[in-house]
Amino acid sequence: MRKSGFWAVYLLLLLAQLLLSSFFNISPYVMLSILPVMVLCISIRVGTTGAMLIALVTGLVGDYLSEGLIGLNAFALVPVAFLRNPIISLVFGNELFARKEDFSPRRNGMWKTVLATALAQAVFTLLYVWADGAASNPFWFDAARFAVSFVAGTMLSLICLPSLAPDTRK
Repeated sequence: MRKSGFWAVYLLLLLAQLLLSSFFNISPYVMLSILPVMVLCISIRVGTTGAMLIALVTGLVGDYLSEGLIGLNAFALVPVAFLRNPIISLVFGNELFARKEDFSPRRNGMWKTVLATALAQAVFTLLYVWADGAASNPFWFDAARFAVSFVAGTMLSLICLPSLAPDTRK
C-alpha cells in the first residue's frame, strides 16, 4: 500500500475508534479498541521512536476527543509501539526486517497474524485496565474486564486488519 493510502486508512480507523469509544459503551466490562493493531501495522521502515511518537499522538487524540481521561490510551499505546518490532520479530521472524517489507495476513499466514495482533492487544489491554482502575476496583472486576476486553478487542482488530495490512501481491 502506498504511504498516503495507509495514513488515510489510519486516520479513518482513528475516527472509527473515536466513534466507538464515544457512542458504543456496551458495559463497564468491555473496552473496545483497535488502536493496538493500528500501531502494529505501522510500516517497519518507521523506527521505534517514530512509532512511539505516532502512538503517543494517536492515544492523546483518542483520549482528548472521546474518553475524557487524558493520557490513558497514550499510556497503554506507547508500550505497544515500543514492543512492535520485537513482536513482529518473534512472530514473523527477522526476514521482514531484512527485506524491509511489512506483514500481511495472506503472505505471512493468518495464524501468525492473529498471534501478533493478540500480543499487541494483550499489552495494551493489560496496561489500560491496570491504569484505569487497579487501585479502586477489586481484582476479579479487573480480571474480568481484561478478559472480555481482550477477546472483543482482538476480534474487532482482526476485522480491521485487512484494510491496514493488505496483500500487495496480485
